[in-house]
Amino acid sequence: MLKLAPICLFTYNRLKETRQTVDALQNNYLAGESELFIFSDGPKDEKGFSKVKEVRDYLKTVEGFRNVSIIESKENKGLANSIIDGVSEIIEKYGKVIVLEDDLITSPNFLDFMNQSLEFYKNRNIFSISGYSFNLPSLNSYQQDFYLGYRAFSWGWGTWNDVWENVDWEVKGYHTFIKSAKQQKRFMRGGSDMPRMLKKQINGKIDSWAIRWCYDQFQKDMLTIFPRVSKVKSIGFGKSATHTKQTKRFDTILDDGSQRSFVFDEFPKIHLELIKEFKKRFSIMNRLKDRFTW
Repeated sequence: MLKLAPICLFTYNRLKETRQTVDALQNNYLAGESELFIFSDGPKDEKGFSKVKEVRDYLKTVEGFRNVSIIESKENKGLANSIIDGVSEIIEKYGKVIVLEDDLITSPNFLDFMNQSLEFYKNRNIFSISGYSFNLPSLNSYQQDFYLGYRAFSWGWGTWNDVWENVDWEVKGYHTFIKSAKQQKRFMRGGSDMPRMLKKQINGKIDSWAIRWCYDQFQKDMLTIFPRVSKVKSIGFGKSATHTKQTKRFDTILDDGSQRSFVFDEFPKIHLELIKEFKKRFSIMNRLKDRFTW
């Protein structure tokens, strides 16, 4: 019998988005059999207290899962530290984890895909499982339930303790990396934006756990499993978002949730056309388009 991974949900101060995220998760086929750990970050100041309290009052009413645990932080950790600390705590105990943030809508079969992938690909050269997928042109005629990518995605994802506990959050090899044009080019297999984001992180201009996570994946030459049809879509874009602003690059088609059993390959192959199309979503041209189409 498949042992289900615990779910970690990270929340802050957006009640509307949090409700939608939980509603969709409750509609997952495996919700009633899954353990849910909700991490609630603290307010940045007294002014922000009321919005955080609204979310926390709502979280106390959440049911529909095997068990719901709420972990409230007295201080404002920020998203990066919240995720690193929270995932580390749960994954050490359970060996694997599924992670969501408070602005992600999941399909009813999201947990099916994530749990089956985590079970099938444990102890292989896979870095993470992504619930999100772009609606790439080549996927329209693609037959398999999954494909491989070089870049982990932070919208509904899963991984294992032996991967997570060895992530280099301090990015110790950065000074060697930044001097090597060859390494930087290889890092850009997942998108041309990645070296620039990493540089911003190192220089303290952004606080991103995800770019450090992606860099660790690159250093270890590991891959991410993506679903052919996305099991996740984001509702987090706009003025109230802390880390994501308006964009159309990530629009996708959410799975209707009817498929519950997925077929995986023990020796999966990289499809170069999909890699190319995935990378193109992060091209300078597409990033510029976002700025001028809203």
